[in-house]
Amino acid sequence: MQSLGNKKILLGITGGIAAYKAAELVRLLTRAGAEVRVVMTPAAQEFVQPLTYQALSGHRVYTDLFDAEAESAMDHIELARWCDLLVVAPASADFLGKMNAGYADNLLLTLCLASKQPVAVAPAMNQQMFANPATRDNLHNLTGRGVLVWGPDEGEQACGDVGPGRMLEPA
Repeated sequence: MQSLGNKKILLGITGGIAAYKAAELVRLLTRAGAEVRVVMTPAAQEFVQPLTYQALSGHRVYTDLFDAEAESAMDHIELARWCDLLVVAPASADFLGKMNAGYADNLLLTLCLASKQPVAVAPAMNQQMFANPATRDNLHNLTGRGVLVWGPDEGEQACGDVGPGRMLEPA
């Protein structure tokens, strides 16, 4: 991985089995010199605990849109301004659909709407979900709005299916 010294990466993690890959992504980004802050959706927390990403990034993990412990009520705006790049990895089909529709019902979605910085998504889902025309339309629309789409990869999936839908490997 190239040097990312002085780069500020906001990593959004959505719900899906590929959430475990985000831990390695945090390690690689910090090893390359980036400062990484992590935001998790409620569904992501069902797969991996925030403490994992706090330990790897060295920073608190953001999980709630309405966080009473936040420094200000506008953390979502401040985080969106802070980063050089917002990466959502993994990006579930649910998240991509909500992002395409402009929903803002969790912290990560509000950050995507509030960010003036580049936004990249790494789709991760079952191959049938990836092949669904609704998912394809969501990705097409997001790409048309300037969102970078990284992946997905093909191969064996957690459910036993084989095909496109795997999140790209963090490296």
